[in-house]
Amino acid sequence: MITGAHAVLFSREPEAVRAFFRDVLGFDAVDAGGGWLIFKLPPAEAAVHPDDQGGTTELYLMCDDLARTIAEHGLETTRPVSEERWGLLTAIRLPDGGELGLYEPRHPTAISSI
Repeated sequence: MITGAHAVLFSREPEAVRAFFRDVLGFDAVDAGGGWLIFKLPPAEAAVHPDDQGGTTELYLMCDDLARTIAEHGLETTRPVSEERWGLLTAIRLPDGGELGLYEPRHPTAISSI
């Protein structure tokens, strides 16, 4: 029986990104030993998109109000908000210079329908 999903982000500055998840995004965590934090994420869903290359995986955080989420957490966006047919999309800057997708869905979600 599958009981959950575990996402892994690789970083040149893992401590800074862990602090961002804990202090800025407010995600609760458990210490798996030696300061290795494992974060509780909000409910999740998965989608499979067509791709000629295959094998690519992306992670996006979802929110119910993109502008409010950015403002409340003081997030730096790495690209302008775009209005897609399925929702509002941007990405936020991580402390190591990487980015993480953030979007406000305007499509039915598995989270709200289960």
